[in-house]
Amino acid sequence: MKKVYCIGEVLIDFVAERQGSDLSKANEFTKKAGGAPANVACAISKLGGNGIFIGCVGDDPFGKFLLETLKEVGVDVSLAQLSDTFTTLAFVSLSEDGERDFVFSRGADKELKYNPDLRKNLPGNILHLGAATALLGGPLEKTYSKYLFDGLTKEMFICFDPNFRSDLWKDHEETFIKKCMPFVEKSHLCKFSQEEAQLISGKEDLHEACDVLHKAGTKIITVTLGKDGTLLSMNGTKKVIPSIKVAPLDTTGAGDAFIGCLLYQISDLGNFGPVFEDFSLVENMVALANKAGAITTTNYGAIVALPTKEQLEK
Repeated sequence: MKKVYCIGEVLIDFVAERQGSDLSKANEFTKKAGGAPANVACAISKLGGNGIFIGCVGDDPFGKFLLETLKEVGVDVSLAQLSDTFTTLAFVSLSEDGERDFVFSRGADKELKYNPDLRKNLPGNILHLGAATALLGGPLEKTYSKYLFDGLTKEMFICFDPNFRSDLWKDHEETFIKKCMPFVEKSHLCKFSQEEAQLISGKEDLHEACDVLHKAGTKIITVTLGKDGTLLSMNGTKKVIPSIKVAPLDTTGAGDAFIGCLLYQISDLGNFGPVFEDFSLVENMVALANKAGAITTTNYGAIVALPTKEQLEK
């Protein structure tokens, strides 16, 4: 089974649930591990795969908590880095109707430094780039681009998820699009939400959006559609693969569970060739990944809710 290197942020989410969408009035917060690339590494490891997280946390109690949380589900954190900068924090207040107030205190995640010694371990493996904070500047953004280059030169299977966060890019969406395009151009697989596919392509129609994104360079596109499943586009064929029906409690981490499950299945192949050629193979993989995402919504908290292999096989 191939290794999946997940690069990007891990952070603390302080969530004030059902206390209204005004942080100034929130009194109680729940500490949760967050960060899309870290969630993906956890999703892979909980399924029995080789999830490796590369990111930076502060040398503080929050950073220790995050790394221990990842290790508990089997993620390899030996390549994670510690910084004197405080661990990145996000404060979110959620009202009953889903409205939220959001304050982001960026810290150690931006300090990730490039590790040239890693190059010898990369050939033939998978590189997953989750971009929630990676394109916001700092050493992390430069490191990100260097690992993309390594992925290309070391013949890795490259996956990109833009992880667009409107709270972080308000009034700067065009900059976000511009920074995403080199990764869309070079990645073999891109996972988008509907909003991301429309934003980055500039097209409202999702079929047209896929055509634009394929023309940019990516070979395989998945557009997650929530309860409606996932639009798969590759080799000139587009199809919506349905999901299973569940009663959702918390959608946090569902997209990370989806792409983690998909990459887990790809990592279990002998070689990557069939992924580019066999639509039916990828369709079946996406169907199982849809199930992983759906199961995740039936529990609270991203990492805790991520399914195990046994849960998927039921």
